[in-house]
Amino acid sequence: MRRFHPICLVFALLLLSGCGAPRTEPPGWDWEVLAPPVGAGSALPHLATAPDGSVLLSWVEPDDAGGHRLRWARWQGEGWTPARTIAAGDDWFVNWADFPAIAAREDGALVAHYLQKNGPSPYAYDVRVTQSADGVRWRPAVTPHTDGTQTEHGFVSIVPWTADRVLLTWLDGRHTLGGGHEAHGARGAMTIRAALLDADGRLHEEAVLDARTCDCCQTAAVRTSSGAVVAYRDRSETEVRDISIVRYRDGRWSEPVPVHRDGWQIAGCPVNGPALDAAGEAVVLAWFTAAGDVPHVRVAFSADEGERWSLPVDVDEGAPLGRVDVVRLPDGSAVVSWMEQVDGRAEIRLRRVAPDGTPSPSQAVATTAAARSSGFPRLARTAKHLFVAWTEAGEAPVVRVMRAALR
Repeated sequence: MRRFHPICLVFALLLLSGCGAPRTEPPGWDWEVLAPPVGAGSALPHLATAPDGSVLLSWVEPDDAGGHRLRWARWQGEGWTPARTIAAGDDWFVNWADFPAIAAREDGALVAHYLQKNGPSPYAYDVRVTQSADGVRWRPAVTPHTDGTQTEHGFVSIVPWTADRVLLTWLDGRHTLGGGHEAHGARGAMTIRAALLDADGRLHEEAVLDARTCDCCQTAAVRTSSGAVVAYRDRSETEVRDISIVRYRDGRWSEPVPVHRDGWQIAGCPVNGPALDAAGEAVVLAWFTAAGDVPHVRVAFSADEGERWSLPVDVDEGAPLGRVDVVRLPDGSAVVSWMEQVDGRAEIRLRRVAPDGTPSPSQAVATTAAARSSGFPRLARTAKHLFVAWTEAGEAPVVRVMRAALR
């Protein structure tokens, strides 16, 4: 990997140019509860903003046949559309960290993915991607990887690319035969791969982005002015698992580059991937690290599509579990979400950070279990509102959603 150079004063000035003065006072958001049309046992929410400014919510819930179904609804104006089923099955891989997602192409058509078992091993499953022009009728699902191995494939990111294409990134375990989430001594390494998927389900520009990555941390990907940035947890030969990025530009993928050398050496996967958001050339990245056995949630900014990054800012309150997400606001600041351990439970906390690194005080928006069953809270924003979704864990889990007006 290329050596990462320190950030200079000139770059700091670039970060601030072209932006209005970001707010750094306490967020003081007033939260409104939005009761989504979810069923009993709902979990694993995902949020996405559509081109028309509406917010898409997907989730998983048990069905009457003993399997699972992937459902979705749209927040449009001041209410939810009726919930609709994307897909259902009794052979799915349903996991607290490797969860389905929904996105909208630039033409408004919807794209969603779920995970389907393909063999007897607990971690033998395929990515399945389906598309819909109207959100009611969904096309037969396709698989973006063509290896046919009974290994792990998941942790998918879906990025609108053109009017009729999306960019997909995923972790691909075709070389890890016999491995899985907990089998870090597998025969081969986990890889991260990418492809473009068109409206007819055909794959284009299939690529290996990194031939050795962490086994079970989420990927993140965003569109930028001239390409894309993909972030993921890397894995060195000495088991250092820091966050790296690759960039797509002029039809080519770059070599992997570490964003910041945290130096987190850990023998197993921490199940804590990064999060990205972008607007034009501006990119923001959030991630979790526990280098030196000191946990932190960090955020860094780039003004040039991920070529150079600011020094990271720690946003946690001292006991973070991670499970981060991030959105970029119109003034260039970022809102980072994470889970903070408090008295044996977990608070979902948000903090706003200006692109010069100035943080506002954090705000706790909800409390849930610190267990894996609470999953990963998700963020989305529109021009006027910030949305947060999470799983309220318990004997009867349920997906919760709130929003707050941006100020």
